[in-house]
Amino acid sequence: MLTKDRLKDFGLSCGLDLVGVANIERFANAPPRMNPANIFPEARSVIVVARRIPRGTLRGVEEGTNWVSYTYFGYHGLLNSLFRPLPTYELACFIEDQGWEAAPYYPGVPESQPPREPLRDGVVAPDVQIQMRIAAMAAGLGEIGWAKVFLTKQFGPRQRLGMIITDAPLEPDPLVEPGTICDRCMSCVNGCPCGAIPQVNQGKTVQIEIDGQKYEWGDVDMGKCALSYHGLDKRVSPFLAKDCPGLNFDVAQQDCSEEEAYKLCWTLSTGSWRPTEQFPSGKIVEGHAMLQKWGIGGSYGLCAARGCIRSCMDHLERTERIEQTFQGGPFIKRPRWLLDVRGRPEQ
Repeated sequence: MLTKDRLKDFGLSCGLDLVGVANIERFANAPPRMNPANIFPEARSVIVVARRIPRGTLRGVEEGTNWVSYTYFGYHGLLNSLFRPLPTYELACFIEDQGWEAAPYYPGVPESQPPREPLRDGVVAPDVQIQMRIAAMAAGLGEIGWAKVFLTKQFGPRQRLGMIITDAPLEPDPLVEPGTICDRCMSCVNGCPCGAIPQVNQGKTVQIEIDGQKYEWGDVDMGKCALSYHGLDKRVSPFLAKDCPGLNFDVAQQDCSEEEAYKLCWTLSTGSWRPTEQFPSGKIVEGHAMLQKWGIGGSYGLCAARGCIRSCMDHLERTERIEQTFQGGPFIKRPRWLLDVRGRPEQ
């Protein structure tokens, strides 16, 4: 018999750090194209799993000396090579060995679902894209912090998430009460290089309700966030400053969509011309192209979440709001680096 305890024991034995369960009823208020029941109509439970991001993967970026470790071990490489394909797959097979169907889910970007027509009567249009962080809240793993990053009591903002939708009836985990982890300190706002995260008094929020619990977080400007995170911000990308010294582009002044930001950033990393002595790789921004390779041909992190993960994590550690602690003390140990909009060290 498949029980929640057996499921969690097996998941942890596969190398997962956290396993949480939601019943399908907790998604009753989800928009149709973000509801797991529209992927698997017979679904009874949604399982959300997490694998921690080692704190040390962020060390090189914090010191301004190494970016590859975070992209490979803490961001896209962790998602696509070290985490979702194996433990999540093995857990899905374990569920199916007990006679229940298990649908592993690979997340897209719910904020940018294109308009499409349904493929047959009685169903919603493709693609159904579930908000993974909301699903993790519904599964009792934690809460979404002010900066829209998912926080757990165990690791704060340091985890990546995976999901399985199943028709197995499993006991849901209790929800984490709002405000248990995030105390609205605004460290994320102050640490964000491009001003993408609103101040708490600006009234820019997203609000949802799950099983009577009301959750709220800042309405992050995802266009600015993506531009900075993926390297079109000289404040955090010395690679862009080196290869495009004449570019004067202040991300904080832009008003573009997340999709537009991705197009711009990935064009700079994947676009190419005839190699020259100055640019032997032929790539527009060599450093970004290098990071994309180590992101296993996908996304890469230049900002490495300066405000929403690194500043947040440092605050949560200092105030003892999360469980994992380190003998060396809080994460931020030295004056932090940040370039100006032309890519020069700030004075």
